Order: sequence, then structure tokens, then C-alpha cells
Amino acid sequence: MTEYEPVIGLEVHAELLTESKMFCGCRVVDSTSAEPNTAVCAVCSAQPGVLPVINARAVDYGIMVGLALHCRINEFSQFARKSYFYPDLPKGYQISQYEYPLASDGWLDIEVEGTTKRIGIRRAHLEEDTGKSFHVGDHSLIDLNRAGVPLLEIVSEPELRSAEEAESYARKLRSILVYLGVTHGDMSKGVLRFEANVSVRPVGSDEFNTRTEIKNLNSIRSLVRSVRYEVQRQSDLYEAGGVVIQQTMGFNEATGETVTQRIKEQADDYRYFPEPDLPPVYVNEEWVSHLEAELPELPDAKQERFVELGLSPQDAAVLVADQGVAEYFEAVLAAEGDAKSVANWITGELFRLMNAGGHEIASVKIAPSELVALIGLVDGGTINASTAKDVLAEMFETGQSAQAIVSAKGLAQVNDTAALEAVVMGIIEANPEEVQSYRSGKESLIGWFVGQAMRELRGQGNAQVINQLFREKL
Repeated sequence: MTEYEPVIGLEVHAELLTESKMFCGCRVVDSTSAEPNTAVCAVCSAQPGVLPVINARAVDYGIMVGLALHCRINEFSQFARKSYFYPDLPKGYQISQYEYPLASDGWLDIEVEGTTKRIGIRRAHLEEDTGKSFHVGDHSLIDLNRAGVPLLEIVSEPELRSAEEAESYARKLRSILVYLGVTHGDMSKGVLRFEANVSVRPVGSDEFNTRTEIKNLNSIRSLVRSVRYEVQRQSDLYEAGGVVIQQTMGFNEATGETVTQRIKEQADDYRYFPEPDLPPVYVNEEWVSHLEAELPELPDAKQERFVELGLSPQDAAVLVADQGVAEYFEAVLAAEGDAKSVANWITGELFRLMNAGGHEIASVKIAPSELVALIGLVDGGTINASTAKDVLAEMFETGQSAQAIVSAKGLAQVNDTAALEAVVMGIIEANPEEVQSYRSGKESLIGWFVGQAMRELRGQGNAQVINQLFREKL
């Protein structure tokens, strides 16, 4: 049986956070919640005789992304007409860039299972989004609010070799785009969409076999599931002596299968030609330098800085993956939190609480200074780690301070040696068989003794002191 390896390239479409559309003055609205067809004009609805005008801020954003992805920013770029016919494409063509993109020849480093791999970026180009179709019974309705919204399409080289690498690439790229502020990255609203070009070949081959394109994947989970399915489908097809047909595929979320949508077009089928109503875009060094100076600290640089604070590369990577989490972490540090302790509490208990309730970091009610205060109560011996987790959970629900919760519920740790000694002696006297077993060499029972004391003290005893007292008395 032949072993096959995937050859995967990703096309990522990001809606840009401009105030107006790509080629007209219509405002950009949330296409999932705004009233249909309320942000539409003669230009984006393709009325006869209208002229498009390039959105300069969209070009700025494209350049910034190109710089962040180590691309060459091309001095000359040009829009073209890409002709195809969908009901939600008002003009019957899309204004895009093809032969002369805004940025090209970049790269993005990804990490999979501790290994770093560099993935080439073929190009990043600007275009306009389509409208949206809604199917109601036997009828189809069109909402043009999204038509003309600026899109940046980022095309990778076919250098990804697994669904896991595709996932790492998608997550890293999304993180960079959000850090740059060019998109909010909310895939549930369709502002970030993936298309995966997938083929397989025998391991060791350097041939590029026929590929299929999986369109309009609006979550990273769907990306991973669809790529895995398509890789297996093509491998099974070749193994059975079949042939892969170049085609566009959709992904059925319910069945987990890819399905044929249409036979794939070639570039010639789109009949690209320069957009006659728009001038070429000329980008000079001054423009690029100005935008380069505006770039924020990006995930890789932030991760490196966090490692210098004493974090492990793994902890640092988890923190920087979400810009909001990274900002929260830095706010806690600014409140004089210890980097390692803070990272442990955020990536451990705080993430657990967030995941359990489906919360984002922006909705967390715990002020950064209060997380520092909670850690201080543990370090100072006022409460133990177990109690602190309960306190954090209440802080998460109510937004109250750690000290207020500890005081109101009488959760302060018992540190009084005399009081702890009385509890320890009571347990020793009540359990002669366990005492004999311990003294006969079964030292693992020390944990059982400590557990009995902690239960009696309702979890508020100083476990370290209790442990030492048992060892002394036994």
C-alpha cells in the first residue's frame, strides 16, 4: 500500500476594518446583524455609469500586513477584473489584483510539535467582497451590504504538509492580523475565511498532483476537519486506481465530508484584464517607511520578550496567541505581579474558568490588580492554593476583590502552630493502625494523614506546616 503525503496551500480572505468600502463611500456594517441592503449605493450595487475609487486606508492595511509577513511591497500594483457569474456578485466581475499584487514573496514561521517551519507567502492582494445569498424555501434573496467590503487575500505557497501545519499557519496568521488591527478576526461573522488547496502524492515524490480547492471555511476547526477528510479521500482514490479531478469543493459540517460544487476554473477562465476605471497604485519608500513605523509589537517579538521575563516558550506562546490575553497578562505585570506566577494562574485556572463558560478575556471581571492581590494572599500564607482556586472562581463570577471574599467567608488559612498541632495529635490518636503502618515503613501514608487534617480544617490549614507536624509527631 502506497503511503501518501499531503501538499496544502491556503488562501486566507480577511475583511479589513476600514470605515468605508473598497471602492465607494458606503459604510462597512456587520453583515450578520445589520438590516439587509441598508449600506448600498450605486457603485457597490453596480449601476450603469458609476466609477469606483480606491480606499487609501485599505491599501495602508495591505502594506502593513505585507510588512508583517516579510513580503516585498511592490512599487507598482494594479487592479484587474475577474469575471465570473454569481447572483451575489452585482457586476458579474470582481475587482481584484492578480498579475500585479500589492505584496509578494514573503514568509511566515509556524511551529508544530516543537519544530519551526517556514512557509512561503506567494502574495497578498486587495479585492472586494461579494454580497450574501439567503435561501428561503424556493426563493433566494440577496443582501448587498457586504458587496464591496475590502478584502485582503493572502496566498501561501503549497508548503504545508499536514492538517496540523495548516492549523498552526491559520492560527498564527489570524493572530498577526488581529495584532495589526486590520481585522477583528471573528470567524463566526465571516470576516476571516479560509480556502484550502489540497493534493496528495507518494511520500518521497516531488511532483504536484491534481488539487482540489475547499471553499469558504469559516472556522479553523472546519479547516482541519475538511483537510483531513480530503487528504484521505484522494489517497483512497489513488489507491483504488482512480483519478482526482480538479474541482471546487464545499465542506458539509454535519457529515464531515467534502462535496463537489463545480469543476475548478483556471486563471484564463476568469478572463483577467486591467480594471480600466482604476489607476495603478504606486507605493514609494516614504509611504512604506511611514507605515512600518506604525506597526505594533507582533506575536513573535512579544513571545520572545515574555521568554526573557522568565516564561517557558510554551507558556509565552499560549499567552501571545490571543492579543487580549497578552494585554491582560501585561496589565497584571504592570500591577507588580510576578511573571511566572501570573502566567501559571492565567493559563491554568483562569483559562479553565473561561473555557467552562465560553468566555473571552474581554468579559473577565477580575481586575489585573486583584489577580496580583490573590497571588499575594497565597504567597503570604493567608490562604492556600486550593482555597485560592475557589476564591478565583467567585472573583470570576462576581468581580469582587480577593480580600473581600476571604474576609466575608472566613477563608483565611490556619497558621497557628498550636491549633494545627492539636488537630494533628487528635488524628494520630484516633488512627492507631495507620500510625503503626507508617512507623513500620509505609511512609506514603503521610499524604493520608495530611488529607485528614485538611478535611477537618475545611481546607484552610497550612498544608506545609501540617505535613511537618505529622512527620515530627509520628
